[in-house]
Amino acid sequence: MLPWLDAVPANPSSVHRSGQRARAAVETARERLAAALGAAPGEIVFTSGATEADALALQGTLDARDDDRRGAMLISAVEHDAVRRAAMREADRGRPLVWLPPGPHGAPTPDLLAAHLDALETPAALVAVMHTNNETGAVADVPALADLAHAHGAAFLVDAVQAFGVAPLDVGALGADLVAVSAHKIGGPQGVGALWVRDAHPLTPQAVGGAQERGRRAGTSPVANLVGFGVAAEAAARDVPSRAARYAALRDRLEAAVTAVPGVAVNGAAPRGPKHLNVRVGGVDGDALRIALDAEGVEVSAGSACSAGSLEPSHVLIAMGVDADAARSSLRFSVGEGLDDAAVDAAGARFAAVVRRLRDAAF
Repeated sequence: MLPWLDAVPANPSSVHRSGQRARAAVETARERLAAALGAAPGEIVFTSGATEADALALQGTLDARDDDRRGAMLISAVEHDAVRRAAMREADRGRPLVWLPPGPHGAPTPDLLAAHLDALETPAALVAVMHTNNETGAVADVPALADLAHAHGAAFLVDAVQAFGVAPLDVGALGADLVAVSAHKIGGPQGVGALWVRDAHPLTPQAVGGAQERGRRAGTSPVANLVGFGVAAEAAARDVPSRAARYAALRDRLEAAVTAVPGVAVNGAAPRGPKHLNVRVGGVDGDALRIALDAEGVEVSAGSACSAGSLEPSHVLIAMGVDADAARSSLRFSVGEGLDDAAVDAAGARFAAVVRRLRDAAF
C-alpha cells in the first residue's frame, strides 16, 4: 500500500497516465479478490466495508424487484445489524419481513427455512443467512439454504465476513447470488469491503453520481486500500485448512480453560467456525466482567463491535433462546493471528482469577 499512500493521488477513473496506473492497481486488486473467491473479476463490487456491501445487496436486489412490493424478505434473526437494519428499513416501507429463528445451535436449518417458505402468503423475494455467525461462530448449511430459496424464486444473500480465510469460500459452490466480505477481517485495511454479485443478477445501485464499479456503486476508488485488500485476499486464500485448524486448536484450548470455571457454559453448538468462543458466565455482572478483563489485558466483547455501547442484550443470544440476564453476562472471545498457546493459557488464567474475584466481592 505504501507507494499508493506516498504518491500524488490519481483518480483511477481519469484517462491520463497516472490515472490509468491507478486503474491498473485497482483492477489487479479486483482480480486477486476474485481469484480468492472463485469468482470472475467483473462480479466484484468494491465498497467501503461489509456493512455497505450487505446493505447494497439487500436494498439493491429489492429495488430491482420493485415491481412487486409484496415479495417477502426472510432474514435470519441472528444476522449482523448491517443486514437486520437494512431489512427493517425496507419493512417500514411495507415489504413483508419474516425472521428465521436459529434454534439453540445458532443458525437456521434447511428444514426451518423450508417450513417458513411454504407458509408464506406472498412470494419470496430475498433470503439472507450469514455463513458463520460473528458472535457464536455457528455455521449455516449455505448451499442447501440457497437451493431452497431459489426453488421459491428468491435471491440468496450470504454475509461471509467471518468465514473468509478460515473456511472454503468458493462462491460458485455456495450457490448464493450475493456474498459480502471485508478486508480488515483478513488482515487488510479498515474501511474497504466487497460484494460478489452473481453474473446477470439484477442490482440497483444505492450510491449514484458516477459510473464506477460498472455502474453498481459510484464513488472514487480508494486505491491504496484496494491494493491492500487484494494482497490480503490473496494471502487469506492460501493454506485455509491449516489456518482453520490452528485457530480451532487455540479456540478449543481457551474453551477448555474458561469452561473449567464453575458456572461457565458455551453458547451454541457445533458446527462452529474456528475463530469464536461465546460463553455465559453465571454469578457475575457482564459489564463488570468485561471491564475487569480489559484491565487484565484480556480484550473481549459482549457481541458485535458495531453494537458496542448498546444496553440491550445480544440479539443473537436472545434469538437462540438464551434468557436476557444470561445474555448480558455472556462474552465473545475471538482468536486469530499473533496468538499462541502461551497467550491463550494466560487469558484463561486471568479469566478464572477475575471471575473468582468478582464473585467473592458480590457476597
